[in-house]
Amino acid sequence: MKKYTIDISHSTLSFSVRHMMISKIHGTFESYNAEIAAANIEHMQDASISITIDVASVSTKNHDRDVHLVSPDFFDADVYPKIVFTSTYIDKQNDKTFLIHGDLTIKNITKPIVFTTVYTGNGVNSWAQVYGFQAKTQIDRRDFNLVYNTILETGGVLISDEIDIVVDVELSPL
Repeated sequence: MKKYTIDISHSTLSFSVRHMMISKIHGTFESYNAEIAAANIEHMQDASISITIDVASVSTKNHDRDVHLVSPDFFDADVYPKIVFTSTYIDKQNDKTFLIHGDLTIKNITKPIVFTTVYTGNGVNSWAQVYGFQAKTQIDRRDFNLVYNTILETGGVLISDEIDIVVDVELSPL
């Protein structure tokens, strides 16, 4: 098994959520680390993936909202400082598409999720061969006790329950 690292300067862990039922707010986590190993990374053969995210690194480009997100109303980062994803198995759909099954833990609540993942290609940078992947999933935030919301006078809610997650990574061998 060969080990890989995420090139943070060429990767993004992002999420989006519908706001007031009319627009989407986008955010990222700026601090995370990963342990990735695979016999053949391009085909995700025997791949093992573990990602740990620093909750306090959330960024939505709005300081007040970011402070609210790390508060007890949402992530409660002082009590639950990490979000963790650990793969359990991978289903190969075709040469470039994989379903990465795993356990997502937020606020000490662990739920199974599946990332639909596309191998986007490889290249050589100044240091090594690099490999690109994009993984997408959707979670229901209520499953992780992220329940803060406000009913709008016009109907609907301030924040949708569905959170879209998109992970774009560039990997290189260790």
